[in-house]
Amino acid sequence: MVALRARLERLPLAQTFRIARGAKDEAVVVVAEVSDGAHRGWGESVPYARYGESPEGVLAALEGVAEALAEGLDREALQTTMPPGAARNALDAALWDLEAQRRGEPVFALLGLREPRPTPTCFTLVVDRPGAVEDAARRAAGHGWLKLKLAGDDDDLARLEAARRGAPDTPLVVDANESWDLPRYRRLAPELPRLGVALLEQPFPARADDALTELPHPVPICADESAHHRGDLPALRGRYDAVNVKLDKAGGLTEALAFAQAAEAAGLGVVVGCMVCSSLGTAPAHLLTDGALVVDLDGPLWLRRDRAEGVALRDHRLRPGRLWGYPRP
Repeated sequence: MVALRARLERLPLAQTFRIARGAKDEAVVVVAEVSDGAHRGWGESVPYARYGESPEGVLAALEGVAEALAEGLDREALQTTMPPGAARNALDAALWDLEAQRRGEPVFALLGLREPRPTPTCFTLVVDRPGAVEDAARRAAGHGWLKLKLAGDDDDLARLEAARRGAPDTPLVVDANESWDLPRYRRLAPELPRLGVALLEQPFPARADDALTELPHPVPICADESAHHRGDLPALRGRYDAVNVKLDKAGGLTEALAFAQAAEAAGLGVVVGCMVCSSLGTAPAHLLTDGALVVDLDGPLWLRRDRAEGVALRDHRLRPGRLWGYPRP
C-alpha cells in the first residue's frame, strides 16, 4: 500500500519576479510525498492561476486520489486518472522517486537515459525599466542565455536594446508572455535579428495565435502557453518552430518525456522550462535537457534559500542536485 501526504509551502524569493501578467515575491509550491512504509518518494509542483489552478485546488486533487493510490493506482494509470497539470506533476515525480528508492537505481537509469550533466541555463531578466534591464543583463552576462521578459508596452524595444547593451555577446531569448498584439508584432519582430535574439516565446495569447501561420518568423518562435502536452501538437503545426516543455503543464516527467519526443519527431525544437520553484521542482526536468534547443531551469536561482542538495551554479553551468531521483541511504 502506498500512502500519500501533500502540503503547501511558501518559498521567499531573493528579489521580485515580474512578468507581463504581474509580480510575485514568493514561490507557492505543493509537495507530494508517497511512502510504502519502507521507502519514500517526493515531488513538487507549482499551481498556476493562468491555467485555472490554485494551491488549494491542487491539494484537493491530490487528496482525491489518495484512496486509489492506497488501493494500487500506479504511475502509468495516473496518466489517465488525473488531467495534466500541477497536481499530477507532483504525484508523478513522487512516484518516480519512490521507484528509484525501491529498485536502488536512479531514475535516469530506470529510463535508459544518460545521467544529467552540468548545463548552461537561461537566466531571466524580469520586466523593468530599460536602465534596470541593462544593469541586470550586465550582471548576468556569463549565463548560457538571457531570457528577457517583455510587457507588451511602449518600452519593449528599449528593454531589448538595453539587454543587448548590457550583455552584447550572450544569446538572448525573448518572452512576451502573450502580451503582444498584431501591430506590436509587426513593429518589433523585424528588430529581433538585429538585436541578436535567438528565440521569441509566445508573442500572442494562446488560442489567438493563428496569425503566426501567415506572419514572417524573423527568428524561431516558441510556444509556451499554447503548448502543454502531446494533445496540443496538431494545433501548433505551421504556427511555431519550438515548444517549451514544462513539467507542470505536461503533468509530470512521464508525459513531458513523451511530449518532447513527439515534438522533435514533428520537427519542433524543444525548450526545457520551469516555473519559479525549488530544486525539487526542477529535478525531473534535468532528464529532458539532452539535445534541448534551450535550457531554461533558473527557477531555483530566484529563491532566497533553496532546498539542501539542490542545484549549484558553477562556471555559469547548472549542476543538478541529488535530492530527487537517486537512491537514498
